Amino acid sequence: QVQLVESGGGLVQAGGSLRLSCATSGRTFSAMGWFRQAPGKEREFVAAINWIGDTTYYADSKKGRFTISRDNAKNTLYLQMNSLQPEDTAVYYCAASSYYSTTYRSKNHFDYWGQGTQVTVSS
Repeated sequence: QVQLVESGGGLVQAGGSLRLSCATSGRTFSAMGWFRQAPGKEREFVAAINWIGDTTYYADSKKGRFTISRDNAKNTLYLQMNSLQPEDTAVYYCAASSYYSTTYRSKNHFDYWGQGTQVTVSS
């Protein structure tokens, strides 16, 4: 059974940083990613990384502030978030894909999801 468990969310002031983690069940995936969903909004793509870890994908607005990485030895995915702003407030979801794709920017490319972790940025 596939399990994705996020951690690291919380309350932070604007300009601060957080690092999210996602522990997996150890199964091999084609790629893993992070999405987020704010109240009343669609779930949106944040970043993704392939299994080897040599290819990353970012939403244009996140590039430069967010960094995705993975440690396969620890079966863990990370999202380092810097210069956080109130508009970054959302539930952040870890996702895993068993599909091959040339891009992993859509939630349709992912078939496993974590339960989410809340990130709240105060102004």
